Amino acid sequence: MSIPHTKKKSTLCPMNNILITSAGRRVSLVRIFKKELRRFFLDAKVYTTDADPCLSSACYESDGAIKVSRNDAEGYIEELLALALSLGIKIIIPTIDTGLQILADNKEEFAKKGITVLICSKQLVKIFRDKRITHSFFSHYGIDTPKLYDKQSLQFPLFIKPYDGSMSIDTYQIKTRQDISKKHLRDKRSMFMEYIDRSVFQEYTIDMYYDKNYDLKCLVPRKRIEIREGEISKGITVKNYVFEFLKQKLNHIDGALGCLTLQLFYNPETDIVKAIEVNPRFGGGYPLSYLAGANYPEYIIREYLLNEKIDQCDEWEKSLLMLRYDDEILVHGADL
Repeated sequence: MSIPHTKKKSTLCPMNNILITSAGRRVSLVRIFKKELRRFFLDAKVYTTDADPCLSSACYESDGAIKVSRNDAEGYIEELLALALSLGIKIIIPTIDTGLQILADNKEEFAKKGITVLICSKQLVKIFRDKRITHSFFSHYGIDTPKLYDKQSLQFPLFIKPYDGSMSIDTYQIKTRQDISKKHLRDKRSMFMEYIDRSVFQEYTIDMYYDKNYDLKCLVPRKRIEIREGEISKGITVKNYVFEFLKQKLNHIDGALGCLTLQLFYNPETDIVKAIEVNPRFGGGYPLSYLAGANYPEYIIREYLLNEKIDQCDEWEKSLLMLRYDDEILVHGADL
């Protein structure tokens, strides 16, 4: 497959196409959207963008990949809007944390052109992108969180992570005061949190779908058995106390749209839940929820392309185990 670069078509294409931004390694997500979109629109296409599509495995799986500027570059929104119009895009699916706020801030500009950027309200994205504010969000909904420590009153062991971090980058477990460095204390992005004992607590990721009315229509808890680079490599779907707890607590969130990915710790002996963050996008482990029967791409197509109402869906497969492995995308005669 050849990957086109940023040559824009001169005429508008009246298709129900979907664009997945910052596609990177999300091969499974691209395949899922292609499969579901063509169930409804046989000729529709799933496009991808990336800062370097020639080195993105997901871009080779899409129907066309386009090189775009980084999402923090000047003119990115104008570039993406022009591209979406030229390709007949009706829905944009963001996938990377660093691009969420700028897309949320400008989603109305796309809406004026008939394009849905499927992302929460800009106010909600701002809350979720700052994990310090996210703790207050959980408190508002009656959900406990790990304690946050001031630098002057640290308690050990503790956990350090950036308030706007992603993919478990720059996260540290600190066992004693001697283990903490001046660099940790100087970093203005660092959050100092209560350490959660993983021999007692289980780690969960929950894929949640919110409809146009901000109502929760589906949620799938996935127990994280093994993680690599912040993303699940071994996991299992679970329908237990966590499912019932979150269904009651988070049945409606003003501004929530599409797929949200919540992370928490759960103690099965005491039913204590400690939530840590929400990412307002598809998580890397979502394919497990899809394969269990939580078909969020179908919900998106039905809501935003067919204007249909989404019913509550709790009938997904529990105890479905996913074991990931490495695979290859081979590009013959590649010219980099």
